Amino acid sequence: MANNLPQLILVVGSGGREHALVRSLLASPARPRVLCAPGNAGIAQDVPCFPVAADDVGALVALAQREKVDFVVVGPEVPLSLGLVDELMKAGIPAYGPKADGALLEASKIFTKKILLKYKIPTAPAGFFSAVAPALAYLRTRSIPIVVKADGLAAGKGVVVAQTLAEAEAAVRGMLEGGKFGASGSQLLIEDCLAGEETSLLVVVSGRDYVMLPVAQDHKRVGDGDTGPNTGGMGAYSPAEVVTPALLDRIEREIVRPSVNAIADEGIDFRGTLFIGLMLTPAGPSVIEYNTRFGDPETQVVLPRLQTDLLALLWAAARGGLAGLKLEVKPDYAVCVVIAAKGYPEAYPKGDVITFPPASSLPPQAFIYHAGTARNSAGQTVTNGGRVLGVTALAPTLRAAADQAYAVCEQIQCASKYYRRDIGARQLHRT
Repeated sequence: MANNLPQLILVVGSGGREHALVRSLLASPARPRVLCAPGNAGIAQDVPCFPVAADDVGALVALAQREKVDFVVVGPEVPLSLGLVDELMKAGIPAYGPKADGALLEASKIFTKKILLKYKIPTAPAGFFSAVAPALAYLRTRSIPIVVKADGLAAGKGVVVAQTLAEAEAAVRGMLEGGKFGASGSQLLIEDCLAGEETSLLVVVSGRDYVMLPVAQDHKRVGDGDTGPNTGGMGAYSPAEVVTPALLDRIEREIVRPSVNAIADEGIDFRGTLFIGLMLTPAGPSVIEYNTRFGDPETQVVLPRLQTDLLALLWAAARGGLAGLKLEVKPDYAVCVVIAAKGYPEAYPKGDVITFPPASSLPPQAFIYHAGTARNSAGQTVTNGGRVLGVTALAPTLRAAADQAYAVCEQIQCASKYYRRDIGARQLHRT
């Protein structure tokens, strides 16, 4: 291992986040070889990909053993919650990402909420339900709007922000009676709706040690002006200047440090990314949720801004060597615009051919990350998901980064192409 860093790395996953991880790991001064499973059409242009599903734990462990991988970086939440890291560790293969007990912080919103309440970490009041009648009775004691969340994993779609009592009641019935999210919705929590701006903080954690990555702001709703249904994320930018240095200090003091300690106090040896979704309320910052992996699309704006070697950072976290590691960040702003298939997050077409601008015409700090893409029988890149691409640009100002990202979006041709036109607008209007 050069510089004591691993030389052969396997990235698990197939989305834009994984493409960003692959690119950042390839840029390491250690010059590692990188593999991916299952990957997508864009990742396959950068590194060898293997057709092993991200939720096939046994096959992924077998792949890592067969290829003699030194280190596995797990992208999505599902393999983490299925215990992929536990199984890799049993096989003697180091991995970045929490074991199943840590992944429960994302796989069960009720588990997380109980920890937040137990350790008095700022969060909205909530009730937990597995039957319709008590859930409806609780709804009638709270104010509207109100938030109804499926307990389990629902691919970023298990949250309803109900604007009327009727909408809230329908969400409860849809999950508990209608089986809308299957087993994930067999229990739910109902929590008060926090008002304010959302922001995302990615924290690389190793036991009680942690490094906070640059703050980003995601755009969840499908339409301009934050309209329409929630999605997995339509774009992001970093840094989010709504989080001032003083506010970031407060977030660290009241939320990050207590969260890391609470997880350790619960007996969880967490080594991976703790994604903290925050609402900046008039009363102060409050936790909306924890995720236990890099955010998507936040990763596509945070990683390109890191000066620090990502491989060294993740390896240190996995090995318990994070203490004293200082993060270096580029001064540039980053904007990522997600190109989706028209109809997302509901029904959308697949198989549309995508035409890309020549690499020579891209700005020097622009990246096209593939998310839902595949190759057709003719060897063309086609759409294969709701979120298809993430176009990221870095520049000295947020306006310049946004302009460059949108210029690239306009050059990408695809029949069902859809994207928001206002990523970063909130901050631009502020300034």
